[in-house]
Order: sequence, then C-alpha cells, then structure tokens
Amino acid sequence: MSYTELAPLLADRVTIVEATILAGEYAAQPLDEWLILDLHRRICVDLVPEWAGKWRDIEVTVGRLKPALPFQLPMLMRDYGLDLQARWQAAASGEMEPLLEFLAFAEGRFLTVHPFRDFNGRTIRLFLTELLRRLDLPRVTMAPAEESARQIYFSALEAADQFDWQPLISLWNERLSGLDGDSTLTR
Repeated sequence: MSYTELAPLLADRVTIVEATILAGEYAAQPLDEWLILDLHRRICVDLVPEWAGKWRDIEVTVGRLKPALPFQLPMLMRDYGLDLQARWQAAASGEMEPLLEFLAFAEGRFLTVHPFRDFNGRTIRLFLTELLRRLDLPRVTMAPAEESARQIYFSALEAADQFDWQPLISLWNERLSGLDGDSTLTR
C-alpha cells in the first residue's frame, strides 16, 4: 500500500485512539513504554501487523539524525518512561517552568530515540494528548501546517537531538499561551 493510500486510514485510526484518550481510557496506565507500544499498535495493527506495537528492528536515518540502534531501544524506552515518571510531580505542580520542560522532554526525547519503523510522529502526538489530559490542559495543535512554522519545529527537534530543550520549551510555551490569550498559561 502506498503512503497516499495509507495516510487516510491512519488518520481514521488516530482519531479513534484520540477519542479513547480523551474519554480517559488510559488514565490508569502508567506513563511508560507499554503505553507507548499500545498507542502505536492501536493505530496500525491492521495495516502493518508485522511491526505494529513493536520497537523497530532496523536502522533508520531521520533527516540528519541517526537514531539509536535497534538493540538499544528497549532500554532507552524503559529509561524514557522512568524519566517521565520522575518528572511528573514537578510537571503537575502548577508551575509553568517544570511543565514546559516536561512536555518538551517528552516530545523531543521520544523523537530522538525514534523507536518505531514509522508513525513516530503520530504516536508521540497521541501520547502528548494523554499527557495534556492528565495535566488537565486543553488540546493544542502540535503538528504545524504552515511551512515556516514547520521549519521552526524541525529546528527545535534538531536542538532536542543534542539535548537542548530550550527551543521546544519555547514552542510549548507558545502552544499553551495561545489558549488563554496571555503570554503564560495560568493553571
């Protein structure tokens, strides 16, 4: 199946999974690698059953990024989940700085590891939707449509590949500040 044929099917599945997230169906699950695997599996299991919900078993290159080797993924994703859990209390405290850092880390680190053969972007956007729901924050636009905004986003992701979270922190501040019209979101 070509990507053009696959894209609308994926979009339908993402919409269904997003609805289950917003309904709170994942609320009891820990923020860990098993939740991420389940999200990925649910959006593509009938489309690519041989690798849906499984860490990639091939080497990939994403732009200028050479993500981790396949054998490293189980430990990296376990560590990712533990890092998120360790940062959760500060993120949920109501203070803006740790919240923004948490969201930037969640997005940037996941995309640097690039754990799946494909659909990493869709999976992280669903996972971020769950994080926003748990933090009692409204949904935000995460995938910019306009080319100039996309370039800013990709630059922020490249910075995150080097463990520089500041550009993504700034993007998260913009994403959240647009919700109430102020320069910072009050929680």
